[in-house]
Amino acid sequence: MTSNGHLTNGQYAIEVKDLNIYYGDFRAIKNVSLAIRSNQITAIIGPSGCGKSTMLRSFNRMNELVPNSHIEGQVTFHGYDIYANDVDPVEIRRRIGMVFQRPNPFPKNIYDNVAWGAKINGYKRDLDDLVEQSLRQAALWDEVKDKLHQNALSLSGGQQQRLCIARTIAVKPEIILMDEPASALDPIATLRIEELMRELSRNYTIIVVTHNMQQAARVSDDTAFFNMDEDRAGYLVETGPTSEIFTNPKDKRTEDYITGRFG
Repeated sequence: MTSNGHLTNGQYAIEVKDLNIYYGDFRAIKNVSLAIRSNQITAIIGPSGCGKSTMLRSFNRMNELVPNSHIEGQVTFHGYDIYANDVDPVEIRRRIGMVFQRPNPFPKNIYDNVAWGAKINGYKRDLDDLVEQSLRQAALWDEVKDKLHQNALSLSGGQQQRLCIARTIAVKPEIILMDEPASALDPIATLRIEELMRELSRNYTIIVVTHNMQQAARVSDDTAFFNMDEDRAGYLVETGPTSEIFTNPKDKRTEDYITGRFG
């Protein structure tokens, strides 16, 4: 991979081909092929246990942190196979950032939470400016600018989640993965996160796993619906523009899930 940021101007940020993901002998994801459009929000929906988070983590090689996991198939980022032997997973995780279900700030002050990743990546420019810009992009600056040296754990849950988004933004990723980013938050904080996602999609490709059908319908441009086979392997039923998936799905299983007939 070159270090010049965007490698191509292709329509797709990530393409998945014939992907199978295993934990030991258990196949969690079965034969998935999927293309994620650049600078759009893609929602991954489906019943519990169908492999949504496993699928999400395959996009930045985080499944490798689980013992005995392995993949078959291909995941490409701007045309480069991210699982190739010469690709550094740490670099992949810098380019493809992750925001988790529960806010997980470091037990440090607000400033150091944002600056930490940039520091360890050898950021040479003005850290104060980077911290401010990242917090502004995460819609948090006005709330914390006078308390940057307070412990991040003193923030509310919604503020902590936006801080984690600022921390992700600070290392200059191209893609932001979000695993149920608002499931632990109250409705007002959830709305702030959704507004923030729309704002961020101007500059980033966002892929979000959500159980919340209304959230998927509100924030995403594209939706991928996953289901689970009898052997508990997750598979892709269909994918397409969110407006079509929610109003005119091609597959009866998608319709049944979205209308609440199962799942």
